[in-house]
Amino acid sequence: MTVVVQMHYTVVMKTATIPAIRVEPALRADIQALLGEHETVSEFVEASVRAAVQRRHRQADFIARGLASLDEARRSDDFVDADEVVDGLQRRLDAAHASRRGIARA
Repeated sequence: MTVVVQMHYTVVMKTATIPAIRVEPALRADIQALLGEHETVSEFVEASVRAAVQRRHRQADFIARGLASLDEARRSDDFVDADEVVDGLQRRLDAAHASRRGIARA
């Protein structure tokens, strides 16, 4: 399957280049030391760029969902104030600490 996808990518897709970047020799050596068998630095860089793009897309989607949820909560007036949540968590943490101190004394 990987070969088929790679063939499709190289034969059908038009390609563009990513600008070359200058890196410290130590970074280049680290990259080369981590390459898989038969993997090139170019393949490593491409995979890294693809992963970064996917991560940025996921971040943008996450933020968009969060903002939409916030708008819906404000519109419906169905939300809990952050200070209330933090106060409740702090009370639970304090109770857990007190409980552990009680066990330690026993």
